[in-house]
Amino acid sequence: MLKNALTPEENTDYKEKAKALREKLSELQLKMKENSLPAIIVFEGWGASGKGTLISDMIKLLDPRFFKVISTVEATDAERRYPLMKRYFENIPEYGKLSVMDRSWYRELAAARIEEGISKKEYDRRIISVNTFERQLCDDGYAVIKIFLDISKSEQKKRFERLEENGSTSWRVTDKDKRQNKHYDDYKQGYEDMLFRTSTEYAPWYVIDAEEKQFARFMLFDIVTKRLEAALDAKTAYPPEEDVTQLFDMHKTPLLKDVVLEGKTVTPEDYPAKLKALQKELSKLHGKLYKKKIPVVIAFEGWDAAGKGGAIKRVGSALDPRGYEAVPIAAPAAAEKNRHYLWRFWTKLPKDGHITIFDRTWYGRVMVERLEGFTPKERCAMAYREINEFERELCECGVIVIKFWMQIDKDEQLRRFTDRMNTPEKRWKITDEDWRNREKWDLYEAAIDEMIQKTSTLAAPWTIVEGNDKKYARLKVLETIIERIKEKI
Repeated sequence: MLKNALTPEENTDYKEKAKALREKLSELQLKMKENSLPAIIVFEGWGASGKGTLISDMIKLLDPRFFKVISTVEATDAERRYPLMKRYFENIPEYGKLSVMDRSWYRELAAARIEEGISKKEYDRRIISVNTFERQLCDDGYAVIKIFLDISKSEQKKRFERLEENGSTSWRVTDKDKRQNKHYDDYKQGYEDMLFRTSTEYAPWYVIDAEEKQFARFMLFDIVTKRLEAALDAKTAYPPEEDVTQLFDMHKTPLLKDVVLEGKTVTPEDYPAKLKALQKELSKLHGKLYKKKIPVVIAFEGWDAAGKGGAIKRVGSALDPRGYEAVPIAAPAAAEKNRHYLWRFWTKLPKDGHITIFDRTWYGRVMVERLEGFTPKERCAMAYREINEFERELCECGVIVIKFWMQIDKDEQLRRFTDRMNTPEKRWKITDEDWRNREKWDLYEAAIDEMIQKTSTLAAPWTIVEGNDKKYARLKVLETIIERIKEKI
């Protein structure tokens, strides 16, 4: 039900209240910076409901160094070559900063279903993606504030007519706007369903009657200041740990102690011919992937000196260099530390038809960060679900995800470490950190087993590669990649 028109006295009252709240918002922005609180304010609503005006009013007193206004338009051809949520994840603000979204990922839901004709199945999938995205941000400490500006059909029509009467504003009324007003009831039904299904405890919707501008301005400032105050006052409360194996379709993968390394070898005589044949086959498949616009993510994890680099080199040698990228993952840079940890991986995904090879991955969250105490243990525990959701999102968007754990035994690792120390051209490969990690072998082994058991899903299963014989390991990696690609094309 829309609110009745305000009296002039009420307008004055709301105007003064809004002014005080806007000044308060400026103070809260400084506290956000001091407390490293990131926030995203999402503006959605009807065409001509006043989003631009309210955003302009809200940011007048804010420090422009610590906020960014993002106007979301239809995806470009380049953006469509990536998974749907990539362009939204890569635009999340750093800790302590604010993003204001003039439209957002919600244009991919109700409007896309009406205007683009996406299927109900795809619409439902996107609903899950959006709720997951917002929950992951909120779990990481983000404040997500969602505003929907509501006006009636008649009010929208009047506003369109006023805009069209003025030569300097007539361009703002598009054919799509007119179509929205003509089919107002269809859009209303779509918006109501979207709002209902995406209003959550962690990121609720606030619907503002925007027919009276002073009232809408006051309501906006009131909602935003209260939500930011609550976020600043909130104590960190991690949700209870969940059994992720009950939330996803899991793939049975052996524990490391059950992996047999003995006998997994290839003779020096057989290796060159087998390697050449596999590389030739992979090269042909890469061409097919490009033609069918299927992206591939290949993730390598493993013990230090387990042969990741050698395997990646043999895979890369089979690929068209214009169609793949190898991404080494080291300690996060400052910009990466200041955002959700998955941000730096969302920004490095392959476009359709291309391959990205990760030399170490997002799994550092549940190994190095967990065991070295770089991240609170509660956040590390939450990462299993987040990682499974991340990989599920990729798979459902058509990405082939292939994950390898390169397994060697402790004696073989020592032999390789010693060889690197004694070979000048290899010495750069060995660090003090490698030796420190070796001292924690048993702790790492337990963490790896837990990681694999909780994140080996049917959509993105782990493949454990027996790596005491490097040549055998390289062939198995190539064979597995070929097999997984053939399953999908």
